[in-house]
This record gives sequence, structure tokens and C-alpha cells, in this order.
Amino acid sequence: MLKVVAKACVKVGETEKFKKLSSELIRESLKEEANISYNLYEDISNKQILTFIEEWKDKEGLTKHMKSPHFVRIMSELAKIQEKDMDINVYTNCF
Repeated sequence: MLKVVAKACVKVGETEKFKKLSSELIRESLKEEANISYNLYEDISNKQILTFIEEWKDKEGLTKHMKSPHFVRIMSELAKIQEKDMDINVYTNCF
């Protein structure tokens, strides 16, 4: 199993648009066979920091997700309303 943590710094005034686009991304991603969980979290100290936390069955499923039409389209739109590129880390269990 893989866990993905993708942190975004959203431009001022764009957080609601980011959340709306993210809602569609989450809804479509949860339909993918390899997806275990997928959600968006808001930093309690800074409303402009939004973080996706996802779980995937395997690397192949994550790779397929990152090539899916909904992912490619929505990530392109999200990139336009961020201060900088997302900070993305992929983790696997240690034990």
C-alpha cells in the first residue's frame, strides 16, 4: 500500500475554486479500482494550505491514476491557482 501526501499553497481568493475542483477529483478518483481513500484537508492555521492525503493499493494503480483523464485535466486547472508547485511525497509502510 502507498500513501500520498500532496500539499498545495493556494493563491489568495482561490481556495473555494480549489475545493470545488478538488471535489470532482476526489469523487472520480474514489471510483478507481486501486484507490483505498482520497480526501482534501485544510490547514487550521492557514486556509490557503490544502493537502490531499490518498491511499493506493499499489504503485501500478497510482501510476494509472496519474495518467487518468480526470487527474490530468483537474491538476492542470489546480496548478493555475497555486502559489507554487505542490509538494508531493509518496510513502510506503516501514513495518
